Amino acid sequence: MKRRDFFKTSIAGAAAAMATSLEAGVTGQPIDNRKISTIAFPEKRPMITYSDRPPLLETPRCVFANTITPNDAFFVRWHMPDIPTHIDPKNYKIKIDGLVKKELNISLDFLKDPANFEQVEVTAVLQCGGNSRSAFKPTAGGIQWGHGAMGCAKWKGVRLSDLLDQAGLKKDAEWIGFNGSEKAAYYETPNFVRELHLDELDDHVILAYEMNGEDLPYLNGYPLRLVIPGSYSDSWVKMLSNITVTNKYKKLFFMDIAYRVPDNECECETPEKKAKKTKPITKMNVKSLIGYPENGTVLQTKSHVVVRGVAFDDGHGIRDVKISIDNGKTWKSAELDDGKAGRYAYRGFKLAIKPMKFGKMTIMAKAINKIGQEQPLAKDIKWNHGGYKFNGIDVVTVDVV
Repeated sequence: MKRRDFFKTSIAGAAAAMATSLEAGVTGQPIDNRKISTIAFPEKRPMITYSDRPPLLETPRCVFANTITPNDAFFVRWHMPDIPTHIDPKNYKIKIDGLVKKELNISLDFLKDPANFEQVEVTAVLQCGGNSRSAFKPTAGGIQWGHGAMGCAKWKGVRLSDLLDQAGLKKDAEWIGFNGSEKAAYYETPNFVRELHLDELDDHVILAYEMNGEDLPYLNGYPLRLVIPGSYSDSWVKMLSNITVTNKYKKLFFMDIAYRVPDNECECETPEKKAKKTKPITKMNVKSLIGYPENGTVLQTKSHVVVRGVAFDDGHGIRDVKISIDNGKTWKSAELDDGKAGRYAYRGFKLAIKPMKFGKMTIMAKAINKIGQEQPLAKDIKWNHGGYKFNGIDVVTVDVV
């Protein structure tokens, strides 16, 4: 074979292999080098910013060295560009109607009064279903989030079931619809409405008016938002305006078209052959993230370094987090926190390591929950068109000098 023919054949072969991979869809590590904005939104510190209308803000990796995400660093995700710029808490009311015996219009003060409702608190992770979407290639539709479209907070409010008890459900009541105050720019765009079946309701589902001991930040849903621990954030409706009880499921864009994955065992498809049957994303899968060190951190050789991060799932609870510093050849269990924050919260982990060799060092973290579900390698996660539910083993590369 002539030399030029050899190169032609090699190039053609490489191109064919690349085309085949892209047709199948590949998954790697999410983008992790985006710059933090120099401009801060109200009640927020400077964050990774994708859009100002609607506001789309991502939490930097370093924040995940701690188990509670500060309000001013908590990610922001809105779907509609028209968000009220002023809400008067004295005039705000949440309306409950539909198949109820007594229609209610409840003020914020009435809701917060312990004489009317028991005030409860739950610590829970809020995560966008498209968190880490930038890991999928070819590009999946939606915001190309890195790792930071998630956070964990202490949410305070009242049980949804207590409000429904006060309204009284009629016999044929079966579905609960939630609507918020954000509006579309065009009248044909559907409202962001979510529905919950009564069977999905438990004492952890609350209407929260407080986050980490303070009023909800405006950009995180002030004055009231739905909290459904263990579920992805698309169900946590912000700026709640009304709750409607019905006897039939109402077909909705964000439940029946958006926020869905293939309805098969791997929840996967290929870019060339999309799945015909899909299902909504609901419960979160097991996941961990290293908060320290970050990619590009410079460490001294033979220094004492403590790897820190968080792990979580949909509420089964985290049993173990394992760390590898030799590209996954060997793994060592990290020390977990006491877990007293509850099964829906971040479980903090830490492990002391000592870098011994100069050059690049890779740190990997994988979580295992109490029913044996384990994070897969990123390359083993199959592609889906929405870029949903990525939970690949986290990888951080540092420089040892």
